[in-house]
Parts: sequence; C-alpha cells; structure tokens
Amino acid sequence: MLVSILHRATGTALAIGGGVLFTWWLAAAASGPDYYESFRYYAVEAAEGDTLGFAVNVLAKIVAIGLTWSFFQHLFSGLRHFVLDTGAGYELKSNRIGAILTIVGSVAVTALIWAYICFARG
Repeated sequence: MLVSILHRATGTALAIGGGVLFTWWLAAAASGPDYYESFRYYAVEAAEGDTLGFAVNVLAKIVAIGLTWSFFQHLFSGLRHFVLDTGAGYELKSNRIGAILTIVGSVAVTALIWAYICFARG
C-alpha cells in the first residue's frame, strides 16, 4: 500500500517539481549568459557570505535530493510493477520483500549518488 502511494506521489513530484526546475533552467539558458550565471549561482554555487543566495542554494540542494529520491523510488516501483505484471511476486512474503527493497533501494541509490556529487567530484 505504501509503495503504491509513494509511486503516485513521486510521479506527481517529478512532474511538478522537475517541470518547474527544468523551466527555470531553460528560461535562464535562453535568456543569455547573465541570466544563466544567476541560475547557476542560486542553484549550484552561492557564496556563504550572501545569506539569501546561500539559503536559496541550500533549498535547491534539498529539492534536488528530493527529486533524485523521487526518481529512483518511482523507477524501482515501476520495475516492481513490471514484475507483478508478469504474474510473479503476488505471494505475501515476496510482495512485502519487493516493497521493502523498492524503498531501501531508492534511499541507498540516492545516498550513493549524492555522496559522489558531494565528495568524489572534488
């Protein structure tokens, strides 16, 4: 039940949140180098001395982590549904294990990706 609700919620989050973020990026890229640099400043690399810029940057990172988790949760849940569509995994124990693996897998992959982004890129 939880995985089904999360599948719908993450799909909505990806459509709305991802759409807004993509539109902001696209508008900044189409408006020229100054606007794109402003987007990069707030979304990627604001200075700690700039309180507003730093706050927006932290919020952007939280949203990006949430969208990353939403993507993988939605992906793994969709793969689980493909398995269920084949007729496999309807037994209570295997269904529960699949649901738990969906949630744990999405959190683990999100953590790995953001660990790489934060620490391995240099």
